[in-house]
Amino acid sequence: MNESILQYRDRLSQYWKQASKVQKYMVLGTIVFLIAVFILTAINLSKTEYVPAFTDLQPSDAASIKGYLDGAKIPYEISPDGKAISVPAAQAPSIKLDVESQGLNKGGSLGYASFEGNKTFGMSDNEFNVKLIVAMQGAIQQMFNQINGVSSSTVLITVPKETAFLVTEKQDSTASVVLNLKNGYKFDQNQVDTMYNLVAKTVPNLKYENITISNQNSELMPYSKAGGVGTSASSQIQQQFQVKNQFQGDLQKNILAMLSQIMGPNKVVVSVVSTLNFDQKSSLQNLVTPVNVQDTRGIEISSQRNTKSSTTEGAVSGGVPGTGNTDVPTYQGNNSAGGNSESEETNEILNFEVNRIKNEIISSPFVVKDLSINVGIEPPIKDDPNSLTPELRDTVQRSLVSIVSASLADSGTTYTDEVLARKVTLFVSPFAPGNIGATSASNNYLLYGGIGAAALILAGLGGYLMRRRKRNEIIEEEIPEPVKVELPTIDMENTSPENQIRRQLESLAKKKPEDFVNLLRTWLVDE
Repeated sequence: MNESILQYRDRLSQYWKQASKVQKYMVLGTIVFLIAVFILTAINLSKTEYVPAFTDLQPSDAASIKGYLDGAKIPYEISPDGKAISVPAAQAPSIKLDVESQGLNKGGSLGYASFEGNKTFGMSDNEFNVKLIVAMQGAIQQMFNQINGVSSSTVLITVPKETAFLVTEKQDSTASVVLNLKNGYKFDQNQVDTMYNLVAKTVPNLKYENITISNQNSELMPYSKAGGVGTSASSQIQQQFQVKNQFQGDLQKNILAMLSQIMGPNKVVVSVVSTLNFDQKSSLQNLVTPVNVQDTRGIEISSQRNTKSSTTEGAVSGGVPGTGNTDVPTYQGNNSAGGNSESEETNEILNFEVNRIKNEIISSPFVVKDLSINVGIEPPIKDDPNSLTPELRDTVQRSLVSIVSASLADSGTTYTDEVLARKVTLFVSPFAPGNIGATSASNNYLLYGGIGAAALILAGLGGYLMRRRKRNEIIEEEIPEPVKVELPTIDMENTSPENQIRRQLESLAKKKPEDFVNLLRTWLVDE
């Protein structure tokens, strides 16, 4: 075992001596880099991660929770303002349960918990009444602190003192509430009315007009006078904005869902702009219509028919004395009338019942007065806007125009096809690439893993280069060097011209072997 270790050490020492300066620097840099990565990873893994477990604490609650954590020897961090306490992330759920089970986080008030035990024994009526008011204030405060968006609250209740004497005017209870709202939170009228109801149902003999609720900026949050049905002007504006945004959002989603099925996901952008009329109208109609529409007659409910007939006989001869121009006044005149006469009279009364309709019409809460739809489509071939066929474009255009026409049907205005077409804008253009978001802090382990992998790759590359260099050196050692041929020396003084030519040829062969070979080839070709 020791011999093997010595052999490996000798080999490493030999490799290190044979390595170049660049290779040595690369190996040393890789080793230092790996050590730094391992140290940073160990520090981050061993570091305790704290998460805020309790926020917006009252001083009394923060002190109680701090005492519990100190007694349980749990590490914690307190914010500079003393209103938040952070605990280790792994222990946060269990610590929250323990604190809540022990009732340490009371929102700054005990509420009715102050009556637990025999704490009221031997207490006078005045002391009990004062403590009861404080308990009611604490209970209301706890309820308000549980509302999402309320950071803290302050409640003050005034209850008139009961007396045995007869008073002419009875005093009512009053309540004042100040809410410390979190940034960005704003309550609508229904939520404000719920807060008023919480206070009114908790305090006896408390009327709604005797309750005042405001925020930390001294802005009054009024109660609706119609028992929660009516709303103030600001609430009406807020509701109108909500209705408008909901209408535009629903219409935009429907158009986007329809076109995404045709063009594909992330290929369509839709923008909807509308103008709504919130003028609400009511009308009353009293209509009378016949039951039988064809004959325009009603239902016969009563009938009365009266028939009267009479017969008269002819008159006797004679007349009124002195009635004629030439008659004597004392003599009767001559009556020429004679014969019998008959008469008949018929009277009929019919009573009909008709349809009596009373319509009370209340218009819808809003009417779409104007609407504009803008749609952007990415062409099938990103760099070629003409790749979208005109047929498909016309189909989408007609669909959007029909949506606008249906939405403006109750606007009271008749729009031509040209006007409706101008309310729809359809353009084809390639979309810009989306922005890549920053990496979250939860991906630190992946980052460290990537750095470690890069370090391993560098170390492997350095080892491979050293191994390759060593192999090349071994190959060079295995290749034998060419044997040097020693030519015999020639005595220049005793040589003949033939010997001098031979000497020149030998010198040429030593200094310029290629030229010597070419010379021999030339001689052979000549022969």
